[in-house]
Amino acid sequence: MTLDELGWTTALQCALAGLDDDTLAPARVSAAQREHYRLWTGDGEYEGELSGRLRHQASAGALPVVGDWVAARLEPQGRRATLVACLPRRGVLVRKRVERATEPQVLAANLDAVFLVTSLNREFNPRRIERALAIIWEGGAQPVVLLSKLDLCSDSDRYREQAEAVSLGVPVHSVSAHSGAGLAELSAYLQPAKTVALIGSSGVGKSTLVNSLLGGERMRTQAIREADDKGRHTTTTRELFALPGGALLIDTPGMRELGLWDAGDGLSTAFEDVAALAAECRFPDCQHQSEPGCSLKAALAAGTLEPARLHSFHKLQRELAHEERRRDERAMFEHRQKQRRLFRERKRQLRQHYRGK
Repeated sequence: MTLDELGWTTALQCALAGLDDDTLAPARVSAAQREHYRLWTGDGEYEGELSGRLRHQASAGALPVVGDWVAARLEPQGRRATLVACLPRRGVLVRKRVERATEPQVLAANLDAVFLVTSLNREFNPRRIERALAIIWEGGAQPVVLLSKLDLCSDSDRYREQAEAVSLGVPVHSVSAHSGAGLAELSAYLQPAKTVALIGSSGVGKSTLVNSLLGGERMRTQAIREADDKGRHTTTTRELFALPGGALLIDTPGMRELGLWDAGDGLSTAFEDVAALAAECRFPDCQHQSEPGCSLKAALAAGTLEPARLHSFHKLQRELAHEERRRDERAMFEHRQKQRRLFRERKRQLRQHYRGK
């Protein structure tokens, strides 16, 4: 594949030129496992590792991920590469890192669209859709909701109506990877050199969907548990695939947790209806509790706003505020630790100075 077919742009070329190093070449991360990377370049595939400087200087969430464009030093004979810098991103998926509550985790980068996959069974959850849409909108990609396993559902219209009610104009498609129903509609997003990521819980059919779009059994699949429609983890790493039509697809492991990370704007977009109502309240600082002239309370009373949706909005708002406080506390703690280290070092230097006299 050529660089253009991989999604290379003029903006990325300018960023690479700005590094002022003729020994660097562009490459796109197609897979990542810890600090080992598989790269796609204009002349084939390379295995790569981080340079020492990039490993130690990159901040949380800044290390290369699948979909990233990087500047690398290539060794054509051994098909080895050293990743020197990560080029500017657009269209990212970022969540709160599960094991480190005060750090972000970038799941994929340089996305044009994100397919949010949820199955037409007991796994379906409008609240989870709202949360995921806030994250996708915040990252700058186009969200698309896919209702999978259409062939196993006899009441798909009811699910679709619920999905459309919380998606506010976001495209919603009912699909079946097994029968092929609805897949033709996805061609509008799967255009040459465009990158699309799939996210969703385990068992919603992402791997089966990938296999259908690739035209072969590339991804291992497993059946869901019949007792509760819960899925089993099949995909364990994020990986970039080239589809027959020229689009690029990133599959991701199933995620039960999608913690919000700095997604205030995305939340406002995902809940644009609630935000618009709140802006009409009589008082700018309305808490939507007992204040007179509250537009949200009026909408609830009139039945034009579902209590569950408003509760979800407030819950996600509180979650964001909590995470912001945690980050502020962490930053203050790290600042104090740094000041203590500087103070101890200064005392040591003064002791050495006076001992030398």
